[in-house]
Amino acid sequence: MSRSFTIAVLPGDGIGPEVMDQALRVLDALASRDNLSFNYQHALVGGAAIDATGQALPPETVRCCEQADAILFGSVGGPKWEKLPPAEQPERAALLPLRKHFGLFANLRPGVCHPALASSSPIRPDLVEGGFDVLCVRELTGGLYFGQPKSRTTLPDGDIEVIDTMVYKKSEIARIGHVAFQAAMQRRKLVTSVDKANVLTNSVLWRETMIEVAAQYPEVTLQHLYVDNAAMQLIKAPRSFDVMVTENLFGDILSDEMAMIAGSLGMLASASLGKPRGDGLYFGLFEPSGGTAPDIAGKGIANPIAQILSAALLLRFSLGLEAQAKAIEDAVKAVIEAGLRTGDIDSGAAGTRRVNTREMGDAVIAALKA
Repeated sequence: MSRSFTIAVLPGDGIGPEVMDQALRVLDALASRDNLSFNYQHALVGGAAIDATGQALPPETVRCCEQADAILFGSVGGPKWEKLPPAEQPERAALLPLRKHFGLFANLRPGVCHPALASSSPIRPDLVEGGFDVLCVRELTGGLYFGQPKSRTTLPDGDIEVIDTMVYKKSEIARIGHVAFQAAMQRRKLVTSVDKANVLTNSVLWRETMIEVAAQYPEVTLQHLYVDNAAMQLIKAPRSFDVMVTENLFGDILSDEMAMIAGSLGMLASASLGKPRGDGLYFGLFEPSGGTAPDIAGKGIANPIAQILSAALLLRFSLGLEAQAKAIEDAVKAVIEAGLRTGDIDSGAAGTRRVNTREMGDAVIAALKA
């Protein structure tokens, strides 16, 4: 008897539907191989949902997600919707409310530069030779993005004043700290906490709390970096990092930098997790680290690997299918080592061959079956 799981599938906009198709093909191949059953519940989100319903996150999409074991998300936004009021644009009106609704407080972004892709990194080859593996653990439901009050006011003299508020509770900092330290225990046992404690009162509490959490993990080394220095060190010495933990805004910026020095945003997945369930698994939203790439949407040339690897993270964290998650990751590694490249990771190196979106999906499926 096959094991059955329900996955809410939200492809979104731009290249989202194209790369999502390949991820679902990979999951289907895995289901056939391992006697599993994935029940996909498709729903609209982002610009596509605005066009169809007038809302970036329709109530029926939320209900679809509530009834699923996990959410596989594509990407949202694009030039078509940029003239909408900020609060109605796809990113703010869909993704942020989804995170808040489901309490998805921990964003895990693995930044992996495969040795075979070192030549695709924009930084000096000797800094990434042999590859690197960094995990960014980003707090996802606090900070400037969600803090109140927020306002935009026209002053009596005609000037405009805007306010965004950065708010964190100690309990919120501690819980993301535990996620980072628990992850480090399974890796190289090094946590780098990133803050701006020389300027922000918020960051002073962040640093104090991380030190308290670290005391519960004596095997793990804790180091602190100011965010500006962390941005420099990621480029100067990416292999010196293991697990990086930081607040929402800093993590948003640094994880994209980390993705780019790894070779391409098109290679990196992410997991947004809520509170652990009783079985040790998490309800989560899994999505590529990159965006909708409207300049290449519809051309069939987008890199589907980040979406495929996001599906692997879904299997690991929400469904408890560790062997199957690793099988997908190993298949992706095999395809990269075999020299297949979409345009974003094609450096023209000898022994490589450029492929399109579906061909990359075909290759991952073939490696999975092998």
